[in-house]
Amino acid sequence: MTSMPPEERIGAHIKRAEQALLAAKNTAVKPGAVTVPQYAALLWLAEKPGISAAALARLCGVTPPTMNTVLKNLQERGFIERTPHEWHRNVLETRLTAEGRAAMELADEGAVRVERALAAAFTDEERQLLVRLLGRCAEVLDAQK
Repeated sequence: MTSMPPEERIGAHIKRAEQALLAAKNTAVKPGAVTVPQYAALLWLAEKPGISAAALARLCGVTPPTMNTVLKNLQERGFIERTPHEWHRNVLETRLTAEGRAAMELADEGAVRVERALAAAFTDEERQLLVRLLGRCAEVLDAQK
């Protein structure tokens, strides 16, 4: 027996919800022929064209080496292009291609359906509370590093 029963561990409940969300999104983004990490990168690139790989990694919540792998795969498929920054030659700017935008939009249709279904399970007040509570979880856990 452990000092804390598994059903009382908030982290286990967060992990279960995260796994269910990823599974639903994996299915949802398939029409765009991308994975969830690739979709996340394409989504942020649509919002922030020219962003660096390091900044994109932070937004997507992955390590820079993981993001480099994601970007390499997207570039090989012709979904993104990477060019040297005008002033900082060691920094590559990343932008969507027309094919990348089309894949992102197709995947986004499914991802938005998942997000809307999830949001619909809560009242406006519950959604706001959930966002605040999850934010508090992140703050507490960030402080544990």
